[in-house]
Amino acid sequence: MRRFASPAELPAAVGAHLGYSGWLLVDQERIDAFADVTGDHQWIHVDVERAKAGPFGDTVAHGFLTLSLLPAFLSQIISVDGVRMAVNYGLNKVRFPAPVPSGSRVRGGAELVEVQEVPGGYQVVTRVTVEREGGDKPCCVAELVSRYYV
Repeated sequence: MRRFASPAELPAAVGAHLGYSGWLLVDQERIDAFADVTGDHQWIHVDVERAKAGPFGDTVAHGFLTLSLLPAFLSQIISVDGVRMAVNYGLNKVRFPAPVPSGSRVRGGAELVEVQEVPGGYQVVTRVTVEREGGDKPCCVAELVSRYYV
């Protein structure tokens, strides 16, 4: 884990790769739970039998499920002390270059892209790349915008 004593240390790390999270299993139970929470029950996610004959040969995780894992991955990669409050401010870019088949293990890698001072703190852009164990392309690449208030 890359630890920063305060957000003021972040600008010096722009351009640096911060590391990787641990591997996380994306099984059918997780996919089904996400479908229930979001109401997205498209067959490629939840119909195991039909998905076997589909384009991926198995059910696949929702892209938004993969995206929703970013905070969990980042909590294993980066820690910033001296922060009163941290908030998700949004996303700049999101792409899903490859699917996440049910039963896959995924992890996130993070690169600090941009840091700027804003009233009361810092705005940070982190590029997170989610990869699947054994995969040849990333499953998700997203620029997460966070704000750290001091």
